[in-house]
Amino acid sequence: MQQVRAKKQSCEYTVRAKKFLGQHFLTDLKVAQRIAETLLSGRTIEIGPGMGVLTQYLLKNPQIRLTAIEIDRESVAYLKEWYPELDLIEGDFLKLDLDQLIPEGEFNVIGNYPYNISSQIFFKVLDYKDRIPVCSGMIQKEVAERIASKPGKKAYGILSVLLQAYYDIEYLFTVDEHVFNPPPKVKSAVIRMTRNKRRRLDCDEALFKTVVKTAFNQRRKQMRNSLQQLVGKGNPILEENIFTMRPEQLTVEQFVELTKLIENERNQDIL
Repeated sequence: MQQVRAKKQSCEYTVRAKKFLGQHFLTDLKVAQRIAETLLSGRTIEIGPGMGVLTQYLLKNPQIRLTAIEIDRESVAYLKEWYPELDLIEGDFLKLDLDQLIPEGEFNVIGNYPYNISSQIFFKVLDYKDRIPVCSGMIQKEVAERIASKPGKKAYGILSVLLQAYYDIEYLFTVDEHVFNPPPKVKSAVIRMTRNKRRRLDCDEALFKTVVKTAFNQRRKQMRNSLQQLVGKGNPILEENIFTMRPEQLTVEQFVELTKLIENERNQDIL
């Protein structure tokens, strides 16, 4: 089993990389420092600090007020010993009420995110989009490309549209496998998401999310086929030109217009 040992005074901790937690410990300090530099200041939550390779650089920045959330008990013990000044919470980020954790103001999110829950993390960020101005960190390269992808590309999908609706996405740099212990089987990448000026979409936002997910669940089909369940089979609205397109062809703005068409049609049915 892969493990990293560290000694301090008379205490010895063994932090094992656990597959079920998607742990791959970053060992390259230069990469960790570059990730930390994606944030300049502000109240910040670090997800999954592990053994603190990124944490140490965030703590050195006097402009950052850091809270770390770690689910792994071995890592928690290690962090408490080596970083006693760290505001550390043992728990599952996905289950925490962030409004209760940080009752007021904005906060950034950063981390070397576990591959197996990275998409869930970003969906939760969307839930708090009005409070999270910047979200940055390292994820699987394939997911990073998906998030940053533009319309017309194979990688363009649900995450692309939903995140780009509210955030400007930067694909910053690629990270090779050998800088991790244990090394993953895929490359990683660092991205930064900065909240854009679009406070609200010009449509029903819950319906927008449903339209995007429904369309991409059958991404090879024209949307007259995939979206008919939302307006009823044979509905004349399905003859509109936009319904002859495939989801990867549409920009965020076009998905907003599509949602408005469906919303108006549903309202007509109610009347």
